[in-house]
Amino acid sequence: MHAMTRRRFLQTASIASAAAATGLYAVPASAAAEFTLKYANNLPMTHPMNVRAKEMAAKIAAESKGRVDLQVYPNGQLGTDTDMLSQVRAGAIDFFTISPEVLGTLVSAGQISGVGFAFKDYNQVWAAMDGELGAYVRKQIAATTSLFAFERCWDNGYRQVTTSTRPITKPEDFKGMKLRVPPSPLATSLFRAFDAAPTSINFAEVYSALQTKIAEGQENPLAVISTVKFYEVQKYCSMTNHVWSGFWFMGNKKSFEKMPKDLQDIVTRNVNEAGMKQRVDVKALNESLVADMKGKGMLFNETDNEAFRTKLRASGFYTEWHKKFGPEAWALLEKYTGKLA
Repeated sequence: MHAMTRRRFLQTASIASAAAATGLYAVPASAAAEFTLKYANNLPMTHPMNVRAKEMAAKIAAESKGRVDLQVYPNGQLGTDTDMLSQVRAGAIDFFTISPEVLGTLVSAGQISGVGFAFKDYNQVWAAMDGELGAYVRKQIAATTSLFAFERCWDNGYRQVTTSTRPITKPEDFKGMKLRVPPSPLATSLFRAFDAAPTSINFAEVYSALQTKIAEGQENPLAVISTVKFYEVQKYCSMTNHVWSGFWFMGNKKSFEKMPKDLQDIVTRNVNEAGMKQRVDVKALNESLVADMKGKGMLFNETDNEAFRTKLRASGFYTEWHKKFGPEAWALLEKYTGKLA
């Protein structure tokens, strides 16, 4: 072995053994990446979103031959939803999965999938989000922000209401209830229509707000209720299915366009494929969680959704949001849901 080559080999070997001893073996590999991309979200590492994101990151690294290092920051490590939205807009982080409720604060059409009691089932949801309604929203995002959205929405599940005081079986049960909702005019308007007292609290503070009774209840999909352990501070879970909740996988345009086309294609394909797998995971998980949380003492009840729709029609909720979203967006929504107002 040539002396210079041998010296370099020994140096490399000693670095590798030191790295292996400290558990930092990935450091030299990631240092070689041409593009280091940060992806942030607010969910725990155990949620299907992050399980699939880690798998996606590994596939992107392998297919790009180490040129792209996608780093996953779960659990609100990089801030609240509003913080992370600001950071992805500024390019401080590259990707962020955003709920329609939060996206609506930036792009009005972004929250149209969150209209209360609109989608009756998943068949309607995916037909709309993978079809013309989703395309319309992506176009609005690209036209009005520094961001873009990948083609496939990720799933968060239908949202259910949990409470510490009483179950929700009919619209009147909401009257006067202090209910945490996301920071979204649409969510606030929905529960005001049922005469509740909705309050916006950042996701990271919801558990303690429920524990200290600042709020009586909250609403989220079962996967979130379970992973965040809301069953420890809430007694009832009412299966209202009041809103389908998903995630747009958003990217910063400038950051993404710095990569050559072949790498953009690898990232895009893997993000969309991971999203499709995550949808299957969330549906399966939600089906298993009811039994699991019943075992932890939570009481579940079904509701009659038609009674809630009737109340929303009577309160003018659908008419108001039809005006706000405009006729084009509303017509695309009703193409999949049927007539709402």
